[in-house]
Amino acid sequence: MGELVADYFLKRLREWDVHRIYGYPGDGINAFLGALDRADGDPDFIQARHEEMAAFMACGHAKFAGSDALGVCMATSGPGAIHLLNGLYDAKLDHVPVVAIVGQQKRSSLGSHYQQEVDLQVLFKDVSEFVQVCMDPAQARHLVDRACRIALDHRGVCTIIVPNDVAELKAVESPPRTHGSVYSSVGYRRPRVLPQEHDIQHAAEILNEGEKVAMLVGQGARCAAEELERVADLLGAGVAKALLGKDVLADDLPYVTGAIGLLGSIPSYDMIENCDTLLMVGTSFPYAEFLPKEGQARCVEIDISAGMIGIRYPADVQLIGDAKETLKALEPHLVRKEDRGWREQIEEGVRDWWDIVERRSMMDADPMNPQRVVHELSQVLPEDAIITADSGSSTNWYARQLKLRKGNLASLSGTLATMVPGVPYAIAAKFAHPGRPVICFVGDGAFQMLGMNEMLTVKRYMERWHDKRLVFCVFNNQDLNQVTWEQRVMEGDPKFPATQWLPNFDYAAYAELCGLKGIFCDDGDRMRSAWEEALAADRPVVLEVKTDPEIPPLPPHIRLEQAEEMAKAMVKGDPERTGVMEKSLRGKLVEFTQHLKS
Repeated sequence: MGELVADYFLKRLREWDVHRIYGYPGDGINAFLGALDRADGDPDFIQARHEEMAAFMACGHAKFAGSDALGVCMATSGPGAIHLLNGLYDAKLDHVPVVAIVGQQKRSSLGSHYQQEVDLQVLFKDVSEFVQVCMDPAQARHLVDRACRIALDHRGVCTIIVPNDVAELKAVESPPRTHGSVYSSVGYRRPRVLPQEHDIQHAAEILNEGEKVAMLVGQGARCAAEELERVADLLGAGVAKALLGKDVLADDLPYVTGAIGLLGSIPSYDMIENCDTLLMVGTSFPYAEFLPKEGQARCVEIDISAGMIGIRYPADVQLIGDAKETLKALEPHLVRKEDRGWREQIEEGVRDWWDIVERRSMMDADPMNPQRVVHELSQVLPEDAIITADSGSSTNWYARQLKLRKGNLASLSGTLATMVPGVPYAIAAKFAHPGRPVICFVGDGAFQMLGMNEMLTVKRYMERWHDKRLVFCVFNNQDLNQVTWEQRVMEGDPKFPATQWLPNFDYAAYAELCGLKGIFCDDGDRMRSAWEEALAADRPVVLEVKTDPEIPPLPPHIRLEQAEEMAKAMVKGDPERTGVMEKSLRGKLVEFTQHLKS
């Protein structure tokens, strides 16, 4: 039969070091399915339960498999292609390299209002850095090469649309040497990008002059941990972390203040409120109310992208360059601050914060405090564990209570903040690192939405993982809890059960039905042993924790308008007002008593 265009696509992807494709079949990609069969497992096709989950898995793969890893997903035309979009937007907004290969109707039928015909170029135009239709076999080579290279270089999404009749044609290895033909090549190595030397010197002057230096780091600093630690020591600075940068530095470093923002910590808030100099590295943290007031602090910012620098806080010096290389170039110009008073103040605040975290986690609740679920994991967290989180109230506990160690990897949907990716991220992380334990935090809303279906995917592939430690921790509070709290605090509206209430479900029993291990826990005193049991299991686990929806995700600082809106919600007759007010007060009381102690 000879090699088809579909076979050639897979061959070229292998040359780009792509050995796994996440997807779901459909007749628009029939030729690719046959080619995958002939490929004998390279690339390996991982069948998700839904195309959206396949796109999230491709995003998760790129996040966890290495700094230059490329995620690839595949779907059929029309409905399958549409389903990819949420996962692809997650990759776009978090700057993750993903290539989507999408089927299309035959070329002769396009424009005829044919069944499942969708204008895919228009559909994918916004989400993609590069989108193109393969109309001729001679295009395949340069379309694959351009898509892979642009995705890696721009750290975004690229889409190749392949009509099914083109995929079935005989492949063209090398286009004819005629006018209009192009010849492309495989390969990409991230360039060494450094700012101008005089900008580095100017930045050093500002940082050396600062008396109260704060650092804010994001995922763009992930490969620069050693440099960040040395620079923080020289500057006597504390380091706050944007949510996507949670694993950049370990949480047990005494000057790491933790998360920032509504889901952030008190020491991060205090440090930013009182600093006179700000060094931002690889972050696009967007919330102005948690950054210094304009004019309060001089700012040096480091980012690899000119399009992402100087857009959050007025920067006195914008250092466009790779975080690691730029910090290396900056370090020799920095003078170690002899006055360590600012640093000591930060470290004291961090110690107090972890005391607050523990005391809040140990507060009684009905039936169990969700904060304790994550706090107890911190006590037994394996040093090589990978943690994924979903979007919801459990994200608060991930941000605040989880104490990452050096060597841990962690991520979530940081910018799109969509529900559902926690589960597919975890599955992709397990494929990328089959010998490492993977833990997922997911709310019952996201698990019911799409997550629980993927337990069938876990069952199908779990024998491939020689280390079976894969734990899905489902926070069962029968409430779309994050939105409930946002209704109260932002809108002054009480909880509306018609939109917020979730049906109860036995997630642990469902896991057993799927051939996994199910563990149920509704007692804080048993939580640590439940984690130990889950991490010692001989197969993947659904750890269902029955938690109290009335535990407030207290921000680091309650503004007057937030308190006023909360009071309005309670006065209007919130169905949980008694418990909400009592537990909110107790949570703040822990903070006040810690302040008095220190």
